[in-house]
Amino acid sequence: MAKSTKKTEAKPPLTARLKAGFRRWVWRLLFAVTVTVLGAVLLYSVVNPRMTPYMIGQYRQFGFIEREWADFDDIAPVMARSVVAAEDANYCLHWGLDINAIRTAMEDGAARGGSTISQQVVKNVYLWQGRSWVRKSIEAGLTPLVELFWSKSRILEVYLNVAEFDQGVFGVQAAADHYFGTTAANLTAVQAARLAAVLPSPKTRDAADPTNFLRNRAAQILDGAATIQRDGRADCFTANSG
Repeated sequence: MAKSTKKTEAKPPLTARLKAGFRRWVWRLLFAVTVTVLGAVLLYSVVNPRMTPYMIGQYRQFGFIEREWADFDDIAPVMARSVVAAEDANYCLHWGLDINAIRTAMEDGAARGGSTISQQVVKNVYLWQGRSWVRKSIEAGLTPLVELFWSKSRILEVYLNVAEFDQGVFGVQAAADHYFGTTAANLTAVQAARLAAVLPSPKTRDAADPTNFLRNRAAQILDGAATIQRDGRADCFTANSG
């Protein structure tokens, strides 16, 4: 019987096989992470987040939180304008990251914040609190995705419902009742401005019993809310809400 002349193919060296396997594992991991991130962003574009990591932490620490969701159409338009005037006046002009604000914050030695409302939503809904470059880097990567798939009014709706207005008081509906015994829909311009004024330090500021500083800050916000309504910087989220 004639011997077969077919040559047996040599296996790639072990090192090459390990590298190929590692590359496949990395690509699969990146694919899984991408799908997970996109899924999370798309999910909350239509589904209201029930609890955020920070809310869970506050509940575990103190045993209670006050929270009641309010749809964007059930929030007084002046409340939306007030938080934009207070926190991110160029909200309608940027795509999630306000480069000028970030540059100013860096020049000031981070003495002032450079985060937009969109960044704060990403931090509150998806990430953890605290100052770290890891979190800020993830936040900077997620924010444009949220801006891409969420409307400006949706971002603001979520922000107004997850922001803390007092110890354990989350969302404008709970805050309106907590401070003024009213609803988010019936907030006056002054009440809205005072609620917006407590946001940078909700545990030390009282919208119902404001200090002179808080009154002055609320007056500035009241004026700013009227200004962005006049000059069009509120159009991206008030076009359909009046």
